[in-house]
Amino acid sequence: MLTRRRFLATTALATLPTLRAAEPGFTLGFSLYGMKTVPLDDALRTCAEIGYRHVEIALNSGFPTEPKLLDAAARKALRERLAALKLGISGLMVNMSLVVKDDAHAANLAALKEAAQLAHDLAPENPPLIETVLGGKPAEWDAIKDSMAARLRDWAEAATAAKITLAVKAHVGSAVNSPERLLWLLEKAPSPALCVAYDFSHFEVQGLALAPTLDALLPRTKFIHVKDTQGDASKFQFLLPGEGRTDYAAYFKLLRERGYRGPVVVEVSAQVFNKPGYDPIAAAKKCYAALSTAMAKA
Repeated sequence: MLTRRRFLATTALATLPTLRAAEPGFTLGFSLYGMKTVPLDDALRTCAEIGYRHVEIALNSGFPTEPKLLDAAARKALRERLAALKLGISGLMVNMSLVVKDDAHAANLAALKEAAQLAHDLAPENPPLIETVLGGKPAEWDAIKDSMAARLRDWAEAATAAKITLAVKAHVGSAVNSPERLLWLLEKAPSPALCVAYDFSHFEVQGLALAPTLDALLPRTKFIHVKDTQGDASKFQFLLPGEGRTDYAAYFKLLRERGYRGPVVVEVSAQVFNKPGYDPIAAAKKCYAALSTAMAKA
C-alpha cells in the first residue's frame, strides 16, 4: 500500500542520482556525527532511503549512541535494524587525543576497549573499524611527536587485544596535520591494527594537492571522510560536499584508478551542524546528490 508518507519519501528521493548500478569499488556512507539531534531510528531510515550504503556511528559524549547508553537489548535491536535496512557500519567515531596526561590516556584506552566491544556486538562477523583524530597543535609537533608515538603504541596494543582496527586521521588543527607527519607516527608505532582515515579537506585548506596526498596515504587507508572547504589554514571553513572547491569527479576518478575499495563517508563538520537552521536530513540528501553526480562523471 502506497501511504502518504511513503509517497512523499519516494517523490523527494526521485531527483537524487543513483550509484548502485555502477559502483566502482567504493561506496558512499554518511556519518551520524552530522545527525546528533535526529532520533537514531529516523537517522538510519533516512540514510537508507536516500541511498547511502553504510553509516558511521558517533560514540562521542552527548551522542545518542554513546556505548554507555546502549545496553545489550539496545545493541541487539540496533544490529537487527541495520540488517533490516541493509545498512552497513563503515566505522565508529571516537574522538581521542594522544596529547594528554596519564589519567586521560588511561581513560582513552578504556574508551577504545569499550568501542571495540560495541563493534563486535553490532557486527560480530566483521566488526567495523574505530576512527579517531590525534590531538595536539601543529606548532607543538617537534616537542611532542615522540610522546605521541609512545601513546599510539599503547593504542595499537589495545586495538590488537580487542581484535579491532583503529584508523587515525590527520587534522589541519592538530599536531599531525600532514601526510608526512602521519606516516612518521605510524612508522614509530608499527602495527597491523593501525591504518589511515584519509580526509583531503584537512590538506586542501593547507594548499596541498589531492593526488600526492592520496598517493602517500592510500596504501595505509581503509576509511575516507569527505567534506568541502573554503579558506586556508589560518582561516578555513568546512562545507558540505559540493558547496566548495573540491573536484569530486576528479577525486573519485583517482580513487578508482588507484584501486581503492572501502567506504567513502560524508562527515558534516561541527562548523556546519552548529550553525542556526542546520537541517541534517536536507544536508544528507544534498551531499548524496552532489557525490552521486560526481561518481557518475568519474
